[in-house]
Amino acid sequence: MEVTSGMTLGQALKASDLVSSGGEAKILVQAGEIKVNGEIETRRGRKLLSGDVIEVGEGFGRVEVS
Repeated sequence: MEVTSGMTLGQALKASDLVSSGGEAKILVQAGEIKVNGEIETRRGRKLLSGDVIEVGEGFGRVEVS
């Protein structure tokens, strides 16, 4: 599934297969393992905009929002 503008961070993580479940997304976000545009993001409900870049950990995954 494509990651698009308007999705929440949690939805985008699941849609891009960077995580396997919402629970896993919650744990990674709370642990500070997710960055949006190079900044650590701790809000799973953050709305994403076109051009945002999501990164998981150090080199574990990266996706750009369309």
